[in-house]
Amino acid sequence: MIKIGKQFIVFSCLFFLLTIGAEAQQNIPSADQQIEAAVMAAPRALQEGAKVYGYNDEGEWTTLREGENALICIADDPQKSNFHVACYYKGLEPFMNRGRELRGQGFTRKEVDKKRREEVEAGTLNMPEKAMTLYNLSGEQDAYNYQTGTLMEGQPLTVVYVPYGTTKTTGMSTSPAGPGAPWLMEAGTPWAHIMIPGRAIVESTSSK
Repeated sequence: MIKIGKQFIVFSCLFFLLTIGAEAQQNIPSADQQIEAAVMAAPRALQEGAKVYGYNDEGEWTTLREGENALICIADDPQKSNFHVACYYKGLEPFMNRGRELRGQGFTRKEVDKKRREEVEAGTLNMPEKAMTLYNLSGEQDAYNYQTGTLMEGQPLTVVYVPYGTTKTTGMSTSPAGPGAPWLMEAGTPWAHIMIPGRAIVESTSSK
């Protein structure tokens, strides 16, 4: 009887885990819903033609929509506990994609930065030597309502890449001068960038 009881418990646990996995897959928003949420990070004028990456029903990385303008947007990761979408200038794609590849191979953030810098300086990884923009929109797990296409509450952050920029070449401080003030991060690196925080957004509906 004890043996049968253990088998039953094991079977029940496996069934429970499979059920949870199925529910997780079902909870992945549709392609249209992911696209609608992802492009909210971008200025309205650039949302419609942006390329969008996201996840299929199995949670696998995929292209949800091809683009027609200079932006690429990233849908929220269903495996993460917070909400985060972003859109960036397409010239950053080799740099961003390489980061995704290395993280997928298990490299730490420090290792990823080291390898990408080596590749940029060796000329094997393209990093345009001009200003490039990245738009971020972040919030808590329930910050975005996929059913209504409404951002309940989110924090925008605009990042302007200025490769190898320093305080001397940009006149930008490496720390905020005050609340809401921009500052320079990763000064002197190929991905040096200016952080420009925006005002928190409360209950904003998609432009769709």
